[in-house]
Amino acid sequence: MARRLRPVELDFVESAPLRLVFAAEVSAPPKAVYAALADDVADWSCWFTGVARSAPTLGGAGREVRLTGGTRFTETVLAAEPDAHYAYRVDTTNTPGLRALLEDWRLTPAGGGTRLRWTFAADGPAPFRFLLTLARPGLGRAFRESARALDRRLAQT
Repeated sequence: MARRLRPVELDFVESAPLRLVFAAEVSAPPKAVYAALADDVADWSCWFTGVARSAPTLGGAGREVRLTGGTRFTETVLAAEPDAHYAYRVDTTNTPGLRALLEDWRLTPAGGGTRLRWTFAADGPAPFRFLLTLARPGLGRAFRESARALDRRLAQT
């Protein structure tokens, strides 16, 4: 059953009780990376580890995401700055314990490629935050694998 989360705004990325930040470099330029994040939402399952299905909603102002384990999210896009910034908050989910979640993607030029920084900002009760902290290495590994997969995918286009 989907539960509605607390609607947070972009400043939550700095004030969240739990912030997990990951970074990687890809060889594609920011324009191509941004397009993969914001414009090709339906293709996330082709490169982002754990995403089984994703689809834009509300004319691109929202997203629906299903993870391989059955977790579901509906999201609202909060920032869509071409070649630089893409962020969204989770509005509803079937994940127990989660009170608020915002994911923030920052892109900066790095040589001929892009430095990609993903911030996972969350709130929930203390036991939930503790478990998410324990999951940090797995999330980091998934992010790095996803960045490599995205890099390979963009190199082919």
